[in-house]
This record gives sequence, structure tokens and C-alpha cells, in this order.
Amino acid sequence: MDIRFNEKWENIGLANDFLFGKVMSNPKLCKKLLELIIPEMRIERIEYPELQKSIKEDADARSVRLDVYVKDDKETVYNIEMQTTSAGELPKRSRYYQGMIDLQLLDKNESYKKLNKSYIIFICMNDIFGYGRHKYTFENQCKEERNLLLGDETTKIFLNANGIKNDVGPKLKAVLDYIAGRENDDSFVLELKRAVTEAKRNREWRREYMTLFMRDQENIELGMKKGMDIGIKGMVSALRKLKQSDDIILQNIKDEYGLNEEEAKKYL
Repeated sequence: MDIRFNEKWENIGLANDFLFGKVMSNPKLCKKLLELIIPEMRIERIEYPELQKSIKEDADARSVRLDVYVKDDKETVYNIEMQTTSAGELPKRSRYYQGMIDLQLLDKNESYKKLNKSYIIFICMNDIFGYGRHKYTFENQCKEERNLLLGDETTKIFLNANGIKNDVGPKLKAVLDYIAGRENDDSFVLELKRAVTEAKRNREWRREYMTLFMRDQENIELGMKKGMDIGIKGMVSALRKLKQSDDIILQNIKDEYGLNEEEAKKYL
């Protein structure tokens, strides 16, 4: 067992996208969170369509795996994502997710009217827009007539776990504080904490996370190896143009990249 995995599994919290998805597989908790994020919604029940598992797109398209995809009793669909990636790409990522979901909702030759009302919700650790808000809600609006909405029934919500304005209810703020690592004794937060503890005891989920963790580590190491290969080949090419001997090139590879004699010779 990789000690890095043990340490990581013990230390992850709700801000981890894998664990967040597992905790939100509890419909009671997921429903409560949705009603905090969108207080005007009253949800009787939610279900988890197969789309949650995988979105099948064209072979050449970028793959999409959704953290949490649910549908309520009014056929409204919600995609909730824990986002820790580069802030600059999140608006266009939300656009891509919306497109992929719409493709799955509409069968060939069906009317566009059958597209479900939908919410894309990103929970972010940082304020990607810079206004200090906990919540940013976007709908398609006419530029010339500000009161005119397009009416395509798509909404994108970006939550900021480190907002500073008094712009959301105390219970949603408590959840965002908890995600950001600030402890509090809100009743729903305590439910989430118990769910996190229980999820981390689940051996099947632990094994699944380990598989993903090891795969990510292998991809990182592969990327580093490819980067090193490119760097060494570039250096060798430059030194050959300078008419340097193989012995000098070999020594440069060993000194620069910490390789032994046998490893370095592969690049000559």
C-alpha cells in the first residue's frame, strides 16, 4: 500500500470531488444541499439517472465524468461539481457540461421543447469572478433589453467557498465554510461531517479511490518522463550542433538529469 495514498485518504474532506460525489449519493443530503443553493426550489424527491455514471459522446470529443447528476420530481436536472481546477477555464467548462448534458437529454428527431430545465452548479474554493460573493448565478439575458431573458431554462451557478459578502443564507454559508475548512456546528454541516466519516470507512469506495489515485500518479509520472525525454533530446541536439563529443554530452545528461551511465547512454 502506497503511504501517499493512506495519508491522502485520511486527510481528504468534502472539497475532494471523489468524496463529494459519494456523500451526495445520499438523496436526503443532496436534496438539502440543492434547496440551500436554490432556495426558491421545493423538491419532493430526487433520483439518479444513469447519466450520472458516464456521458457517452463522440469518440473524438473530450470525455466528461459528472460528480453528481440528479433529477427531481419536476424533471429538472442538476449537475453539481466540486471544482478545484484553474479558475480561468471554469466558465467555458460549464458551457461544455451544459452541451454534453443537453445532447443526452434529447433523442434524435425529438422536439427541442423536450429539453429539461437544468442547473449546472460549480462549488469553487476561490472567487473566480473577484466580487467577493458566495454565489454567482447566470442566465442568458438580452444585452439590449436587460429585463428580457432568453428563456432557454438553463442556469449556471458558481459558489465561492471563500466569499466575504453577506449574500447567502446562514446555512449555505455554514456549508461553504465547512468546505473551505472552517469548522462550525450548523446542524446540516454536522450531518455532512458524519457522512464524510462514514464514506471514508467504506472499503469499496476506498479501493475505488486508490485505483484512481494510482492511475493519476502513473499519469503524472508518465507526463514527467515525457517531459524529461523531450528536454534531454533537445539538449543532445543542441550539443551535437556545437560539435561536442559523446563523452561530454553523456556527462551533461548525467549532471543535468541525475541519470546513471546506462540510463544516459540511451539518449546518444
